[in-house]
Formats: sequence, structure tokens, C-alpha cells
Amino acid sequence: METRWADNDVYQHVNNVVYYNWFDDAVNGWLIEATRLDIRKLPAFGVVAETSCRYLRELSFPDVVHIGLGLERHGRTSVVYRLAVFREAADGSVGEEAHALGRFVHVYVDTVTRRPVPVPGAVGEALSLLL
Repeated sequence: METRWADNDVYQHVNNVVYYNWFDDAVNGWLIEATRLDIRKLPAFGVVAETSCRYLRELSFPDVVHIGLGLERHGRTSVVYRLAVFREAADGSVGEEAHALGRFVHVYVDTVTRRPVPVPGAVGEALSLLL
């Protein structure tokens, strides 16, 4: 995805808030693609319980970034994802050094009670693709 002019802050690099948007888009976009379902219609949905990001190298407009997604842990009611942000080189290849490393935790809750419930079967099956 391309960075936007508005992603830069006063220090002329991508602001920290933008990385969290990328993480959210990467996880939920992957879930939709991997399950082939409208995740909004499942009996439970993942709420973000925790996120973190370790910034290693600056990015700025007009960099193109790629987000790598992996599975750290699949629990009974939660999923912990690991993410990495890479910059695309001028030749279109993806760099080998991460510019940021992220952690993203979904806890699945019932759509009515909002209480934790087991990870939906379709999501659990899709998670095997990340191993």
C-alpha cells in the first residue's frame, strides 16, 4: 500500500498512528480473504484487546509498504498476530529489513452479550494458513 502525504507528521515521517491502521487493515483484510466470509456476520467478532509496535526505521511519503502477517498464538478465545512492515524498493522488490514490528491481539466476544467466547470455527481453520 502507498503511504499518503497526510500520513507524515511534523517530523516528516509516517506518524505512529498510521502503523496501527495498517495493522488493523492487514489482520481484518486477511480474515475476510482467508475465511471467505463476511466476518461481520459471524456469531462472534474479534475486539482488539492489545496492540504494540516497535519502530525500527523511518518511513515517509511516498514510500510503498508491505505488511507481513504471522500467528504467534491461537488460544481458546483469543488470537495473537505478529506483523512486520517492509518498504518496497525502487525496483519493486520488497526489502528484507523490517521497518516496524507489531503485535495485535483479538479477543472474540459474542455479538449480543459481548462476553468472551471461543474463536469461531471458520477463523480457527483459517489460522492454520499462517503456520
